[in-house]
This record gives sequence, C-alpha cells and structure tokens, in this order.
Amino acid sequence: MTDPHGLEPVATFCGNCDCGCPQLFVDPDAPAEQRVVLTDDFGQRVQMSADQFSSLVDDAKQGKLDGIALP
Repeated sequence: MTDPHGLEPVATFCGNCDCGCPQLFVDPDAPAEQRVVLTDDFGQRVQMSADQFSSLVDDAKQGKLDGIALP
C-alpha cells in the first residue's frame, strides 16, 4: 500500500493511539541518498539513504542505542 504522497509505509512506532505516531517509509521516487523517510508525531521528517539506515539498524542491534530508551 502506498500513501497519498507516494511513500511506501514500512513500520509505525507505537501505533496504540491516534496521536500521529512516528513512522518509517520508503520513497521510491526520491534520490538514493534520501529514499528512507522517518516521520515524527510533530510533522517533521528525516530522509536518509538505505546505507545510513542500515548503519542505524546495526547500531540498534548491537545495543548502542539502548541507553536512549531508558528512563
């Protein structure tokens, strides 16, 4: 399924409410360095390449981001 702006949804983070949860998309029409799109619940967006996103995922898998989620 594609959203009205041509973005293909990948994941919704939270999703347990109707507050405009952060979402992850792929923009197939964007240049390669901007193809991965992360939106927040304030209407902002970050665009990155698939390589940059892969690096972020690898860091998360290695636990490098765990401290951010702790209260």
